[in-house]
Formats: sequence, C-alpha cells, structure tokens
Amino acid sequence: MASNSDSIYYVLTKLKHHPELIKSIRLRYTNTVMILFDDSLKIADASFYFPVDRFMVNRLSNDFVAKNGDLLDSYFSMTNGTKKNYHDVWATTCHIPEEKVYLLELSFE
Repeated sequence: MASNSDSIYYVLTKLKHHPELIKSIRLRYTNTVMILFDDSLKIADASFYFPVDRFMVNRLSNDFVAKNGDLLDSYFSMTNGTKKNYHDVWATTCHIPEEKVYLLELSFE
C-alpha cells in the first residue's frame, strides 16, 4: 500500500502538470486552498486516501514538507497568504462521487 505522502505527492504533481484535470479551485482563507479535480485520475488506494463522502485529514510529514518545498510553494501561491513561513501542511481529502470529483484541501500552518 502506498503511503499518504506518496499519494498526495502524486496528486499534487499530476495536477501541476495537468491543470485540465482541475474542475475548481476555491480560496477559503489566507492559508488554505481547496481543489476539486476529476475523479477519473487513477490514484493508488484511492478508496482509502480519498474516502467516499467522508473527510480524511492528515498532517504531511516534516520530511515531505522539506523535500517538496517548491511543489508546496506553487500551491501556497494560490492562497491569499503573503508569508511563506509555514511549517506544517495539512491535507484534507475526500471523494464526492455525485460530483465526479476528488477534493484536496491544503492548509498551510
């Protein structure tokens, strides 16, 4: 089974290189971005990492944040935040089959 970080990395990288998969980007707070993307994207163990009609919230590891700073910064730039001094990143995930989308919300703390 893939780790949550592997799945999140895959999704973030895939969406960055294939923005046509994104159906909606919503800015909710100065430190949060919510992305709804097409659920046709193949994700390892999607039913576990993107549960149907239920949120899963995970704090990305310090190693993940350190190794993938450039990738995370590209998503942070979508927020209304002005300071790039976040240390923690939380990922909230869900599958919404009625809308045919996966939800990924990143919160930069």
